[in-house]
Amino acid sequence: MQALKFVRNGLVACAALLATLSPATKATAQTQPPSGVKTVLLVHGAWADGSSWSKVIPLLEAKGLHVVAVQIPLTSFADDVAATERAIALEDGPVLLVGHSYGGAVITEAGNDPKVAGLVFVSAVAPDKGESTLGLISSVATPIGSELRPDKNGFLKLTPKGVAEDFAQDLSAKEIAVLAATQVPVNVTAMKGEVTIPAWKTKPSWYIVAGNDRAISPDLEAAQAKRIGATTTTVSSSHVIMLSQPAKVATVILDAASKAVSK
Repeated sequence: MQALKFVRNGLVACAALLATLSPATKATAQTQPPSGVKTVLLVHGAWADGSSWSKVIPLLEAKGLHVVAVQIPLTSFADDVAATERAIALEDGPVLLVGHSYGGAVITEAGNDPKVAGLVFVSAVAPDKGESTLGLISSVATPIGSELRPDKNGFLKLTPKGVAEDFAQDLSAKEIAVLAATQVPVNVTAMKGEVTIPAWKTKPSWYIVAGNDRAISPDLEAAQAKRIGATTTTVSSSHVIMLSQPAKVATVILDAASKAVSK
């Protein structure tokens, strides 16, 4: 009888412990994606750095994803692809590559890595073989073109007017001022870099069109999304959609992460 009482007390204690842990367990389960990719690599575009994803990162991490913002140097296409490939190599499992603007060209090339399960293009270029960022964006004129200023070393910088009116026109004045002050000039050779093997031909893709983009034509974005067969979402936003509409960008990335492995 004493042994039976001991067992009964033990079961009661275990039940109490499980009741205590249950809410935490449920909360953890709610923040974990049910399946698919658990690691997301974010690749910024020209005139930016990894901090351009600052509003999206916490939204993805809150859902249990491991997120890395890749810092590409913007010195040449080869350098930028290499930086992304190094970031991929550091991860153990399948990864989802997300590229904004020029970063779309980078993930199109780097996305051929076997670890890459899918691609997300955010108001980005998605070049085919032999195409470059510069060739694509200059095929349809946009207002931002007149606000680019080259230096003697071939690096392009945006004027304050270009940032305020054509790059981030739907952000607050304070945010625009920070973007103008922290922008990273891009070398024209990077923009001229041609893709050799487009990863979107073999990897599932998602595309977010920025409906009010004045840096890359929204019509060009929509045409590229259709060409690569991407699951497409259109949002009324400036070019820096991840800063103006971070929740909508995060939603698309989460959808891609949950489905990329199974496609």
